[in-house]
Amino acid sequence: MNTWHEVTTLEEIPPLGARVVTTKQGDIALFRTAEGEVFALLDRCPHKGGHLSQGIVFGKKVACPLHSWNICLDDGKAVAPDVGCTRSYPVKVENDVVYLSLA
Repeated sequence: MNTWHEVTTLEEIPPLGARVVTTKQGDIALFRTAEGEVFALLDRCPHKGGHLSQGIVFGKKVACPLHSWNICLDDGKAVAPDVGCTRSYPVKVENDVVYLSLA
């Protein structure tokens, strides 16, 4: 069962951009797609630990700013031929308020 924590508002996450939330688990990047969907990933690329929040969002992926690895926003997996995964977190938006589950 998810425990939801209010972390920000939708307008504080730029379209095709990210916002970082600091938690006990580490920094979590909240990404917003052009369609307004919101995803949450640990803010570390599985390749060399680059800050994914500083990458370029396109479709439902983010390109790591260090070596351009493409990471899927919905599950944190690297796009082939690259291999690796960063942790993803459940997120929901209700009335323009963004909630994050750390479970």
